[in-house]
Amino acid sequence: MSIGVRLKQLRMRKKQSLQQVADSVSSSKAHIWELETGKSINPSLLLLTRLAEHFGVGVAYLAGEDVDADKGRIGNLFRQAQEELDETDRAILEDMVQSLIRRRRKQGDAA
Repeated sequence: MSIGVRLKQLRMRKKQSLQQVADSVSSSKAHIWELETGKSINPSLLLLTRLAEHFGVGVAYLAGEDVDADKGRIGNLFRQAQEELDETDRAILEDMVQSLIRRRRKQGDAA
């Protein structure tokens, strides 16, 4: 699946117009349309990153290298946490994730 197809699917799922996406990623409506239609197939890394963040997926997913969008979403979440949270908040987040993992493992053992 091409980047254009993925991009259009993500945009349609969010029920957004070309203009809304373009505004969110500081691009032009025409350029987003060109990407979706395959007229432009080589977006800059900056634009690809902005699109991935906007749609909550990984850059690799948009580029067609990662078919598991959830991995990209989780990666984006942790990159954002690393950039925007202080050390104390990141430690709390790590504890929460570890707690969820332990809970999931216990549920698996009980089943």
